[in-house]
Amino acid sequence: MTELEYNVLKQTINHHMDLYYNKNETEISDYEYDNLMQELKKAEKEHPEWVTPDSPSQKIGGVAKREAGVKVTHDVPMLSIEDVFTKEDVTAWVNKVHSVYPDCSFSVETKIDGLSATLRYRGGDDGKLHLTLCETRGDGNIGEDVTANALVIPDVKSVIDLPYESLQIRGEIYMSHSDFERFNVNQTESGKKPAANPRNLAAGTLRQLDPSVTKERGLRMFVFNVQQGPEELTRSHIEGLKILSSAGVPTVYGKRCRTPEEVVAAIDEIGEMRGELEYDIDGAVVKIDEVALRNDFSAGSKYSSGHIAYKYPPEEKTVVIDEILTDVGRTGKLTFTGVFHDRETGKPARLCGTSVSRATLHNIDYIKDMKIGIGGAYKLFKSGDIIPKLNGCVTEPAKVFEAPANCPVCGYHLEREEDGADIRCCNPSCPAQLSRTISYFASLDCMNIIGLGETLVDELVKEGYLKSYADIYALKNHRDELVEKGIIGKEKNTDKILEAIENSKANDASRLLAALAIRNVGKQTAKDIMKRFGSIRELMNAGMDELVAIDDIGETTAACLVDFFSSGENRKIMDELESYGVNMMRLDSGDTTDKLAGMTVVVTGTLSNFGRKEITEVIEKNSGKCASSVSKKTSFVLAGENAGSKLDKAKELGIKVITEAEFMDMIK
Repeated sequence: MTELEYNVLKQTINHHMDLYYNKNETEISDYEYDNLMQELKKAEKEHPEWVTPDSPSQKIGGVAKREAGVKVTHDVPMLSIEDVFTKEDVTAWVNKVHSVYPDCSFSVETKIDGLSATLRYRGGDDGKLHLTLCETRGDGNIGEDVTANALVIPDVKSVIDLPYESLQIRGEIYMSHSDFERFNVNQTESGKKPAANPRNLAAGTLRQLDPSVTKERGLRMFVFNVQQGPEELTRSHIEGLKILSSAGVPTVYGKRCRTPEEVVAAIDEIGEMRGELEYDIDGAVVKIDEVALRNDFSAGSKYSSGHIAYKYPPEEKTVVIDEILTDVGRTGKLTFTGVFHDRETGKPARLCGTSVSRATLHNIDYIKDMKIGIGGAYKLFKSGDIIPKLNGCVTEPAKVFEAPANCPVCGYHLEREEDGADIRCCNPSCPAQLSRTISYFASLDCMNIIGLGETLVDELVKEGYLKSYADIYALKNHRDELVEKGIIGKEKNTDKILEAIENSKANDASRLLAALAIRNVGKQTAKDIMKRFGSIRELMNAGMDELVAIDDIGETTAACLVDFFSSGENRKIMDELESYGVNMMRLDSGDTTDKLAGMTVVVTGTLSNFGRKEITEVIEKNSGKCASSVSKKTSFVLAGENAGSKLDKAKELGIKVITEAEFMDMIK
């Protein structure tokens, strides 16, 4: 490996560490991550002169999140455990310890796949320990205070009936399979993205700013170490955990072992039982039981002394595809799901204790690359993640699956994204995406129909009142029926929403254009377009040449507009909207000027005379464009008090920066 390749590898691992520890996300499996780390350590062993303090091998990946809690400096560093990947490495480590201390014993424990946290307790006048702090690991030296959230976790004892002056214990906060599945069912039913795996969801849940969210989602905790405490808890690790367990503190499953053979047998035993556990584990931890001996076996500044963690290889099964289901998500995107059976048993595959018969097939390029089709056989694996993934073709099918030409729900033609793999149904009235498109139509930046949110829209769609945007304006014809059924609420609430619907008819045409959810046409683009056209009708008859002549409107956006308005179904909806009295005309404001014409303005900091929405309106009324980020296209930056990174970016690019007073002079 060259030094350049080594540096690229460091960047890759740092990227995945940041996703895992700080963003509660993953792009690769634990197994793939471990392989990258092993490759790094091998290179550093061969070239120790390359190693620097910022190497992933020398640090823990977490960073305390300022927005989620107060930073806390740990009394005892919360370090990682060095991983090993073969039974031979385990045996060698045990023999190394025995070469120094022949009579020492070991604890072999489950390595829970969750989020590490330390609980601090202080003795009270009642002779019991009271919880004072729960802190996350962060970077190993500084974490964050999540005490409020910890107190709603049933396994975290606010009071422990032990007569000590103080105690610090470390454990793993995790999410059970049942709570994880419950969360994902709710997410799917709400049209939201499901969580990737229990570990990521547990980490995000513990960092919630609202403890009621943490409580509702459900978290658990196992204690696996005494960080600080009296001698009776810190002499023998196993005996210390027994005392805590007898006081009602949930502790990890562990087994005392003395010989290398017993240690390996315990690892195998945990490996066999992991499929039946209600939580994920990603290995087995081997610890020297006699705590005082651990410091003689240091593994570096990143790792806890006297510990190793054996990482199990990922489980894999070979499955045969029986069916490929095609559906449409709430955004119009086509989704593909493979239905399969275990090639050996003919039944759903068993992985990590769960029965698996389906896997997401991502997109059509993934299907082609993996040669997925009916009758084909594929490797299925799951390493820590609860989401099963196909991992290579074993036997090719007679025919690779091809996507349909028309929407399987509404029959409308499908379009593939330019330079992308996603295929979408472009029919805004498609039943599969109707609730989402109507909710968007009514949203704040579109028609601004206050009270007509997604939950209410779902119910109105379900009851058959809404089949397109236009049906919103027919709801007043069902007023008494809606009140009687209580779908919107009682008379007062129903009338309030019907009034908001009626008021939205007077909106500027740019709002209506934005509300139609045409791809690449958002709020600002809609405003730019309607500066060129006097009405939606005029826009509907515009050709590509007219559209691309508008500033910042490229061929892709122009094609989306032409395609949308060339649809007979969409033109019919526009006719219906107009028949209900929805304004199609541009509303020219009397105080509009061209003083900022052709200028792109970025606002940063706090202004004395304007809120963010107000200053945006002022810029647009003077024919300027308000942008959210500084670029070479920025005409100037309007800076108020406490201006942030946008000001630095402007200075870096040499962009003009003006004060609020100077801005006022410009628009006089």
